This record gives sequence, C-alpha cells and structure tokens, in this order.
Amino acid sequence: MSDLEAPLRPKRKKNWVDYFVKFRWIIVIFVVLPISFSIYFLTYLGDVRSECKSFKRRQKEHDENVKKVVNRLKQRNPSKDGLVCTARKPYIAVGMRNVDYKRARHFEVDLSEFRNILDIDKERMIARVEPLVNMGQISRATVPMNLSLAVVAELDDLTVGGLINGYGIEGSSHLYGLFSDTVVAYEIVLADGRLVRATKDNEYSDLFYAIPWSQGTLGLLVAAEIKLIPVKEYMRLTYKPVVGNLKELAQAYIDSFAPRDGDQDNPEKVPDFVETMIYSPTKAVCMIGRYASKEEAKKKGNVINSVGWWFKPWFYQHAEKALKKGEFVEYIPTREYYHRHTRCLYWEGKLILPFADQWWFRWTLGWMMPPKVSLLKATQGEAIRKYYHEMHVIQDMLVPLYKVGDALEWAHHEMEVYPIWLCPHRLYKLPVKTMVYPEPGFELHHRQGDTEYAQMYTDVGIYYAPGPVLRGEEFDGAEAVRRMENWLIENHGFQPQYAVSELSERNFWRMFDAELYEHCRKKYGAVGTFMSVYYKSKKGRKTEKEVREAEQAHLETAYAEAD
Repeated sequence: MSDLEAPLRPKRKKNWVDYFVKFRWIIVIFVVLPISFSIYFLTYLGDVRSECKSFKRRQKEHDENVKKVVNRLKQRNPSKDGLVCTARKPYIAVGMRNVDYKRARHFEVDLSEFRNILDIDKERMIARVEPLVNMGQISRATVPMNLSLAVVAELDDLTVGGLINGYGIEGSSHLYGLFSDTVVAYEIVLADGRLVRATKDNEYSDLFYAIPWSQGTLGLLVAAEIKLIPVKEYMRLTYKPVVGNLKELAQAYIDSFAPRDGDQDNPEKVPDFVETMIYSPTKAVCMIGRYASKEEAKKKGNVINSVGWWFKPWFYQHAEKALKKGEFVEYIPTREYYHRHTRCLYWEGKLILPFADQWWFRWTLGWMMPPKVSLLKATQGEAIRKYYHEMHVIQDMLVPLYKVGDALEWAHHEMEVYPIWLCPHRLYKLPVKTMVYPEPGFELHHRQGDTEYAQMYTDVGIYYAPGPVLRGEEFDGAEAVRRMENWLIENHGFQPQYAVSELSERNFWRMFDAELYEHCRKKYGAVGTFMSVYYKSKKGRKTEKEVREAEQAHLETAYAEAD
C-alpha cells in the first residue's frame, strides 16, 4: 500500500442514530431554518436600530453596561460562588465543541448588551467595537465607506470577541496575520473589577500579547480597537485550476501568493486575497483576488458575479467549475466576496441539507439559508452530538507553509476529507513568546513566504464527513483527532480550540506556550476567578470539584517550571 492510499477498514453496523442523522433535514427545514431566519431578521433590525444611534449615545450605553459588569464581579463571593463565565447559553457558541464547563456551578456575568460599533475613526483608521459585534454587522457598516477590517472572517455570525479570544483568519491573513494581530487595543475588565486598556506599548503590554487564544480566561473583553484598511467596491477574482499529486497542489497554492524570489512585501507580486480549495487528491482551484474599482468592474467584457444572492450556486461549487472550463476571471462585490462561504457554511451545508445546493431549493427556500449553528447544536441530543464527534470532522491544522504538502498527505491518509480549504496567514515574531509562535530561527532559512519578521503558516481546513464514513466503514473520530494533534505537536503546528479537542493537559502545553499566559493569570488575579484555558477547552463535562482542584494546582504551582 502506498503512503497515499487510505487503510482498508471493516464495514460499520448502522444504528438508529445513523437514520436520524440521515433524515435530520426534516427538522432543519421545518424548524431550524424558519427560526434561524427569524433570528437573523430580528438581529438585523437590532443592528439597524444601533446604527441609528449616535456614537456618543452608544458610548454612554457602553459605559453604563461596563459599570454593570464591574458591579456584578464585585458581588461574587470566591468562597461560595463558582468560577466566572458569561451568561450566554452553552449551545450559542459558533464553535463545534459544546461549552461543557457551563454545566458545572458557575458565576454568570451578562455581556449580551455588548453588540455595538462604538466608533469608526477614519483618521486613525480604527474601528472601536464591542465583543458581540459580528462580521456581517461590521462589514455592513464599513464597506459602504470603502473601509474594512484588515481581516474579515468569512461567516457572518462570527463575533469580534470570539475571533480575538479564540481564532480568526481570512484570505487577507497572508498580509495582516490572524484577526487578533489587527487589534491595537483591548478594553478588559479584570478579576478584581478594574477596567484596563491594554496596548502593545503601555503598562499592560503583557496582557495585550496574552489575550489572543486565551478563550476569555484572563478577563472580560468589553471593547476592542481594530485596524481598518481602505478597500474598493469589487474584488477581481481569478480562478486557477491545478492538477497533480498533493505535493504539486500544495506547491501551486504556495506559488499563488508567495514569490519565489522572496519579495513577499511587494504588492505588485502579492495579491490582496488568497484561498485554495482541494477537491480531490489530484485536483484543486487556486483563487487570488485584488480589489477593483466600480469603474474597472463595469468595463465592457468584464463579468460581474453577485454571489450573495440566495439563488446563486454555492461558492465552492461555483469555483469548482474552473476544473472544467479552465482559468477565468470575474468581479464580485466586495462585501459579498467577504461572506462568500456563509450561505453554505463552506460545504457543511451539503451534509445538513443534501439537496440544498439544487437550483429548485436555492430559488424557493435558499433565502432562509444558512441554518444557525447554535440552533443546530440546540436541536441535537447527547447521542447525536457523540455521533458527530465520532463520524464527522471539523478541524483546522495550522502548519508552517513549507509543510502544507506533508499535512495534505497526512490528512488524506488518516481522514480522506474533501474539499480541503487552504488559507495562509502570517505568524509574527513578537517581543514576547505568546501561546502560538513561529518556529525558532525560521528567518535564517529564507523559505518561500517567510520574511524577517513573520513566518508564513497555512490553515488546512478539514470540514466534512471522512471518506470511510461516507463508504459505511468504521472510523474512530476521536482517535483520528488525537493522531492529528500529535502530528501538529511534532511539526510545530497548532489546533484552534473552537473545535473538539482530545488533547491531554500535558500535550496542550506542548502545543501551546504557557509562560506568558500563566504569568498574566497570576499577575491579574485570573487564577481562582476564571477557568484556565485548558479546562475551558477540554472535551467533556467538567465537574466543579475537578475545576476547583485544577485551579488550586495552578495557585500552588502555576507552571513553576516555565518561570
């Protein structure tokens, strides 16, 4: 058997859960979609109402809400109350891991009012926003001004707070880094109720660098100042088909945005947006985008494709056409391009509603898409949840750019999931070592895509049912994820913690660096107030006793070996 051949697996016996999942579309169409659409519409009305208020009014409301958070924290009795967490229901998070830590006793702080854009400063090119502002809301406000966040995550529902405390990426991350790299200031309420503003060069600089990836375990984020960039009305998108083995597909992807002469900061050679979709072990489509003016897009002979309409083909299927018709170019309205994967949730929509990509469904019911992830989670019981953990993969492998080919071969051998999403991002060399960090000495190798100040990484996005599951064969999802995590640790890769993780505490801190995080946990009083990032990310239910014992261990040792 060659390295690229998947192992032979015995057939799996089906049970009632398989049939429930197969016909789950009935619940989705008649329950989840109508409620989702209603929620989207009411949320939109709320956003419009917020936009009608002056920035001064929004700031006044913000200050009042911050006072409520501070007062709530001061009401907590550490000896009687549980650890602090937000009052948001466990199923509402967009991430696929259920928020099991909220099932133990805890002290809730309500942040539900923090969903306003507080200011758009065109002189400083900064947007100041609250943590529950989502990507659809901010792009709707900024794009008409020919402005945008430097990194706009693709799905409308993703919030600023989640992208900062967790993980956020977009096709512009090869220029600007991850979402958190575009933040210039955090406003945080600490465990003792103090409101502080952390920047990279003030007295809270250590906290500034520790916040990303911390999952809200250092304090409560109440506002952030985020970098804006100028944009144009359209995205000129070029679709380039590629045929070859996985290593050749990986190299074509690298060549699409990383000049071989190392001139990575030259805008003439590096596009504004990049992504690649691997459709099979031998076929891919590379997409490169550059901002274009309305005048350019509307020139005679140019094709404009408004991909945001509900009846349009799903974006990943539209891009796949390049494999048959060859390279082509079209112009997409900028905001519609940003959210191109929202309607079909990348390609997860095909599993949720197998016929939702058909023309008749798109025209008749496509306007209700997508179903809210939170409602999908809310309508699944423990058996369904376990089924998806075992028979379905939603994972991102963040790997150094030069190891993308190896990662693709590993993913094919172990999971056989297609399509695969490739998106590059810079991992910056910072003054301090953060939870995620580039390979030591990377700048000495002068690899393709790297610069002196940042190593180029790639998100290898694996989202779908594995090949063995689709063929009715046995598949151990938990074991596959464990092997993936071990591969990442061995190859200086990282696993975003929105996904289901099988990491032990030891392996968690082998993957991520603990020193700065634990320093800030102790310095700012988070230990004993907020759950540690490992236990917040850990799979499975957390008892209060387990969490308190873990917190006590941190109080006594706090990773002394790292200090």
